[in-house]
Amino acid sequence: MNNVRTTLHFETADHLLDVPVTDLVIAGWTGSDAAAIEAHILELEALGVRRPKKTPIFYRGAATLLTQRESIEVVGSTASGEVEPVIFSTESGLWLGIGSDHTDREVETVGITISKQMCAKPVSTKVWKFEEVEGHWNELIVRSWMTKGGQRRLYQEGPLAKMRHPFELLKLYGGEGYVPEPGLAMFCGTLAVHGSLEPAELFEMELEDPVLQRRLTHSYRVTELPIEG
Repeated sequence: MNNVRTTLHFETADHLLDVPVTDLVIAGWTGSDAAAIEAHILELEALGVRRPKKTPIFYRGAATLLTQRESIEVVGSTASGEVEPVIFSTESGLWLGIGSDHTDREVETVGITISKQMCAKPVSTKVWKFEEVEGHWNELIVRSWMTKGGQRRLYQEGPLAKMRHPFELLKLYGGEGYVPEPGLAMFCGTLAVHGSLEPAELFEMELEDPVLQRRLTHSYRVTELPIEG
């Protein structure tokens, strides 16, 4: 654990929760279908994105990238969001939120780790106790919508059954018997988009729990800064 931290402020079902984060991990290629992962790798290779060294792979990012603001700024017009479940390790156990691994897609062709460091990572202001959903993780549903030119459309949607369970990801990241220390935030992967990767003026995301009949939501606006050289 390092000494650089950011503190997030969450609402839970019954109290407010301050969560210091010192280690940000972004899990990539976390799908449970190996054939689908390989097909997606080939698609990205055709766009110039290099094949990952392994799957899943765990990218490290600065904890200070995390934000709960309702807007972010990016340089240029090649960055886009993607909805992901996010696990937070705290003194009171694991909590589940939702976030967007906003990434510069042009820089991604140069280096994925670098591209993930280019953009803020918006996360929700509410979380659920992970133990309340761990038994029906596969039934949770993630969605995102993008608005561009005033037109809103569904961007991503699907059950978390298509992705590896967080306990499996934590074991693959830290080894057998790994227990994350308080301060870890892990983005757990995402689903394919409907259509192509696109920047948005407004990005909305949702995690639905159909078993306990509740939802986590968050949205943020994107301001593009000019590239002057």
